[in-house]
Amino acid sequence: MRALNIKPDKTWRIALALLPFAILIGAYIYSSNVRLAENPNDKLLPGFATMGEALRQYALEPDARTGAYLMWSDTLASMTRLLIALAISTLIALLVGIVIGLLPMAGATFGPVVSVASMVPPLALLPILFIVMGLGEASKIALIVIGTTLKLIRDLALRVGDIPREQIIKAQTLGASTTQIALRVVLPQMLPRLIDAVRLEIGPAWLFLIAAEAIAADSGLGYRIFLVRRYLSMDVILPYVALITLLAFLMDLALRILQRKAFPWFAQARAT
Repeated sequence: MRALNIKPDKTWRIALALLPFAILIGAYIYSSNVRLAENPNDKLLPGFATMGEALRQYALEPDARTGAYLMWSDTLASMTRLLIALAISTLIALLVGIVIGLLPMAGATFGPVVSVASMVPPLALLPILFIVMGLGEASKIALIVIGTTLKLIRDLALRVGDIPREQIIKAQTLGASTTQIALRVVLPQMLPRLIDAVRLEIGPAWLFLIAAEAIAADSGLGYRIFLVRRYLSMDVILPYVALITLLAFLMDLALRILQRKAFPWFAQARAT
């Protein structure tokens, strides 16, 4: 039997998915034990007990200066910025992407500039945003919006172009206007595809957020990581990195569930 025809059942699928994580955790435990055996004060690979104590202090004990629970206040600050930015990006991309993809004149006019602008490294614009918009929340949100919106627009415009031309022609034959075609033919097919595009932008969005928080912020997960790095506090940095990864995974999972529940026909078509 060819390898491409071997499909694991549900039990094996779960086991195979967990195997790489188990290997990584085992490798970390081994490496940490080796380093700590040579130097009990080693900070590079702290043990899980040390990270657990740091996690308890940041998550369960109020800060002596501010009285806030640092891990939760940092999480709230970062998630607020991220969700606002992604919401803005999604709305802009949905509108502009459909217009560029559906209307040839709009595509010819705005398609090239969107393509060129999407090639600009968003992090290179960060100093400009700080100068123009200041060091507050607006510049951080704007960086994420700029970094994700243009790619979402390009992706959505391409997917609009993939809609079978026969559907557009049939709608026109039945007397549908351009607006009706956009709302009743194009939009329902683009919404589940937009969710896929947003899922792919979750990672870059976190990257832009952490970069902005590392440079100019007084709260947030990125701010905390870069604050404690000067003390080589890997017992804090590693749990924070794990938390960011978990939050990104949960966002992706939520979008997958939303797509499956709201657009079951799309999941069925993909499966076949």
